[in-house]
Amino acid sequence: MNTSTIINARIINPEDGYDKLGSILIESGTISDFGPEVKTKGQIIDAQGLVCAPGLIDMRVNTGEPGKENRETINTAAKAAAAGGITSIVLMPDTNPVIDDISLVDFINRKAENAPINIFAAGALTKNLDGSTLTEIGLMSEAGALMFSNGALPITNAQTMRRLLSYSSNFDCLISSRPLESSLSINTVAHESDFSARLGLSSSPAVSELIIVQRDIALAELTDGKLLIDLISSSKSLNAIKQAKLKHPNISCSVSINHLSLNENDIGDYRTFAKLDPPLREESDRLALLKGINQGIIDVIVSSHDPRPAGEKRLPYAQAASGAIGLETLLAAGLSLVADKQLNLMKFLAALTCNPAKLLGLDSGRISKSAPADLIIFDPNTPWVCKGKDFLSKSKNTPFDGRLMTGRNIKTICKGKLVFDFSN
Repeated sequence: MNTSTIINARIINPEDGYDKLGSILIESGTISDFGPEVKTKGQIIDAQGLVCAPGLIDMRVNTGEPGKENRETINTAAKAAAAGGITSIVLMPDTNPVIDDISLVDFINRKAENAPINIFAAGALTKNLDGSTLTEIGLMSEAGALMFSNGALPITNAQTMRRLLSYSSNFDCLISSRPLESSLSINTVAHESDFSARLGLSSSPAVSELIIVQRDIALAELTDGKLLIDLISSSKSLNAIKQAKLKHPNISCSVSINHLSLNENDIGDYRTFAKLDPPLREESDRLALLKGINQGIIDVIVSSHDPRPAGEKRLPYAQAASGAIGLETLLAAGLSLVADKQLNLMKFLAALTCNPAKLLGLDSGRISKSAPADLIIFDPNTPWVCKGKDFLSKSKNTPFDGRLMTGRNIKTICKGKLVFDFSN
């Protein structure tokens, strides 16, 4: 598909708030023109009045490869992402072996060459994720790592985090921090509340997140490092970040679609598919996080895709693994919130396109002339029932299983090529 034209589309570009009917001309993998008066060329893709937006960028994706391919391979994750309308993913470093040197970044780069979508690596902050031995951030950045993370593990030592932020500022690298005070969270499986107490579950308070949020904000101010506070889940954390961002533009934060859509009640009668890390919190937290997206305080929404085989999920709640797949539900779960008038469509899409693109230094995430032709066509109104067994992801552990969703992806175009078509 060297030349093609998308016609009859509602074109939405969150970068500048553009929302008009028109066409998009794609030539040699890039957008050469768009708008209401574009002359058609090449293959015609009729959007039939549906929304055409930039392809989604997911900054937090776990696979099992290398090391635990039974959970998910890079190939199956790429296919699932394309089905979900995601054209770029960033793979977390907590694999086996850990992505903590340039050889592992090169491994991801080689795997990405034949993938239907764009795949990038997040380098580990510390060797083998030990939380203390700094990796060669500069070398991994040169090799193509887009950001740096300790995966699901927090950096518990403040001096280590200070050194990481200071060191990374020399290379303008983004440092992603999981805000978690381990001493308050060790061996816990739920959010501390009356609800978890009635279920008899060991739990951690929301303040365990807030403590590290406040610490890392202070360290980012001290070092001028670029800090992403990853996977916030509480209103207290959001309030601290809101105040910090008034003074320091280098501070950003992300939230998972799960914590925008679900609350602690969704673990129900010990429902392990809704056992997540961080744990689902109270409805007041969920509503505050939605407000954070609508007000532009939260920069990025992620799937937090974390595939787990049935043998790790179909266990007593305390023993079951945390995590959920999300590549194929990220867009639909958000559109369901839009349909319920809980989420602003433009703000939702910005948190999945231009915002992560800016943080990662990517040219994608926008509809403009000469931008990469990474695009999706989605129906914001169609209803469907989520069935995990039908997903392309190798694992099927979704907390949305059986839930009625509103809106779904129809076509995905990456680098000018049609990589997913729901009608086929």
